Amino acid sequence: MISKNNYEGRFQISVNALDDLVPKDHLVRKLENAIDFSFIYELVQDKYSAVTGRPSVDPVVLIKIVLIQYLFGIRSMRQTIREIETNVAYRWFIGYDFTQPIPHFTTFGKNYVRRFKDTDIFESIFARILEEALGHGFVEPDVLFMDATHVKANANKNKYEKTMVQEQSKKYQEQLDKEINEDRIQHGKKPFGKKPKSALKETKTSISDPESGLFVKGEKERVFAYSFHTACDRNGFVLGAKVTPGNVHDSQVFEDVLELVKKSLGKPTAVAVDAGYKTPYISKLLIDDGIRPVMPYTRPRTKDGFFKKYDYVYDEHYDAYICPNHEFLTYELTNREGYKMYRSDPTICKDCPFLSQCTESKDFTKRISRHIWADYLEEADHLRHTDENKQIYSQRKETIERVFADLKEKHGMRWTTLRGLRKVSMQAMLVFACMNLKKLATWLWKSGGSKRYFALFMISYRKKTKTNSCVPNGNKEFVCNLRGASLKAELLSFKYSAVLPEMSKPVAPARAQTTA
Repeated sequence: MISKNNYEGRFQISVNALDDLVPKDHLVRKLENAIDFSFIYELVQDKYSAVTGRPSVDPVVLIKIVLIQYLFGIRSMRQTIREIETNVAYRWFIGYDFTQPIPHFTTFGKNYVRRFKDTDIFESIFARILEEALGHGFVEPDVLFMDATHVKANANKNKYEKTMVQEQSKKYQEQLDKEINEDRIQHGKKPFGKKPKSALKETKTSISDPESGLFVKGEKERVFAYSFHTACDRNGFVLGAKVTPGNVHDSQVFEDVLELVKKSLGKPTAVAVDAGYKTPYISKLLIDDGIRPVMPYTRPRTKDGFFKKYDYVYDEHYDAYICPNHEFLTYELTNREGYKMYRSDPTICKDCPFLSQCTESKDFTKRISRHIWADYLEEADHLRHTDENKQIYSQRKETIERVFADLKEKHGMRWTTLRGLRKVSMQAMLVFACMNLKKLATWLWKSGGSKRYFALFMISYRKKTKTNSCVPNGNKEFVCNLRGASLKAELLSFKYSAVLPEMSKPVAPARAQTTA
């Protein structure tokens, strides 16, 4: 029999606690369980007057409102306030009851301008959340996965002005110039004098957001954008990030992001990057620092029908290349860019049967360039064939690529609504903090919500896999490593019933041994 609702429920008066209306497994409960947000008071204490002025909005509430926006991918602060007004779970999260008015949507913007501008509060929030994840043993910083993604700027691509700017010199230019001159002297060549100032180049500057950069990649649409240069670990926790204009190449910021992570978490054992970072300097930087470079294969850019560069064998003893016809290409010079040039003997090449596959030069001369740091790049290529590098590189799609996918799809960062490098950097740190917080909260909830439950889970996991991946630290707490997606799946499917029988037993640090 059909029934009809008379909508009397709209006018019924009932007495309910807000806590009873929020589902027990809602994300906001997991967040509240994962971290104590009172640390925010210490970060902003010097930004508020202790004796004068009206009572402010609770700074923890202020930050939680922003976290709601980025955790749930809400496009604007205005819409976020509207959602909080009608969403019981959001009200519970910020501690407001049914009748309390939610702060105006301009409140955070005014606080940013008056209190938080030019401070490191957002970086501190990111660092604190990452510290919590480290304390629970979820972060595994021994291998870094680094890449960059472009986020569209809040700027019209058709509104720009052409300006002349100075080309940015490479950070390692001084070191490169020194080694170039040493190589030229070794070969009996005159060293170069002081390099002239970088030339001016024409660039398009946005009128709406001058600090953004014009991003052009292949046949894609040209847009003004910002680049988010990011490093994460095996488990997808973001360990460090830096924002630059969209026209800054990924490789120019690599060292900055690496140093950022090393400063906070120590030196990694390996760094996995894509082809954009496969340069002689980055290879040298990593190998000299004792870090294993994990780089992909890059296809030769030689024309079809011609010999590839690997068909010419470099002889280190004679400092010469040997061509497929077993003739030598001898050293000619070292140019200002750091490339050593090798040339063939045209009198021999003129009658060579492979000339049409070797060069189209009118003077019958084949030239090959070799960077003075090419040995490091070749070593990185040799490591590419090892099982360890193959295993690490295969994880890029489930680590750093997944981070960028979630950043844009789930957290609303396909484009930014803010303008200016400082504001966009603030937004980036807040979004990455939210991503780490969400993962931390979910993993803690599934593992029982405490370090003790997590330690018991790791004991259960080691029994199953016959591995020991937990070691006691100086405080006799467990520091555990999570290895790959399979372990994450085990953790997320972990049930309380698996550890309840063991809760009465003490967790003995003596059992946990480190593996080689």
